[in-house]
Amino acid sequence: MIYKTLPAILFLLFSFSTSKPNISEPKIVKPVIYAKVVTTSIDAKIEMVYNSLHSSEFSLPKLESFTEALKGFYLLKEKGLVQKDILTLVDFSLSSSTKRLWVIDLTTNTILYNSLVAHGRNTGDDFASSFSNAAESYKSSLGFYATGEIYNGKHGMSLKLDGLEKGINNNARNRGVVMHAAEYVSNSFVQSNHRLGRSQGCPAIPVELSKDIINAIKNKSCFFIYHPSRSFKLDSELIS
Repeated sequence: MIYKTLPAILFLLFSFSTSKPNISEPKIVKPVIYAKVVTTSIDAKIEMVYNSLHSSEFSLPKLESFTEALKGFYLLKEKGLVQKDILTLVDFSLSSSTKRLWVIDLTTNTILYNSLVAHGRNTGDDFASSFSNAAESYKSSLGFYATGEIYNGKHGMSLKLDGLEKGINNNARNRGVVMHAAEYVSNSFVQSNHRLGRSQGCPAIPVELSKDIINAIKNKSCFFIYHPSRSFKLDSELIS
């Protein structure tokens, strides 16, 4: 009897030892990592600054001219060519009878002044259209400047300007292109002549504002004269 049952028992034992349990292996779920990269372009940053300008008392500059001005300011500040967080923007695409100069405190994004400003007599009549870096041209020069020191000249309290762009405005100091007060920069002159008076190339401003503006922007702040006829490539044109 034992010889009959032993093979059956061995068969059962062998079956249990070789069969695999029907248990599925747990799936390994890899965690999914979501990386959100937020990139803010320089244009978006500038537009944010523009939209946050405190200007209840004054009109805003055009976004196009402000964008060019702020791009240049950031570069000049990085290179140490300007030191203050003050930006002066002159937009010569506008009529001389409009207030086309803005002084902006970039620390608080506040427009400090919005004023009339003259262009050179050979730069145009009401609108500026022709520019030069040459002596005796009586034309305005476009581009970026660093403001210099105050001095007293034939127009009283005046401000030296140092052009920072080769071939564009780097002769400004030698030409005597400065900021100064002028009687012909006034609303009364505009009413009589249908345009502002013109200078010999200097960005002349109203007498009643000259001292305040000059004191606000003196000593290494950024001064920019804009016109859409020129695109700016500061990296290649900056004076080192």
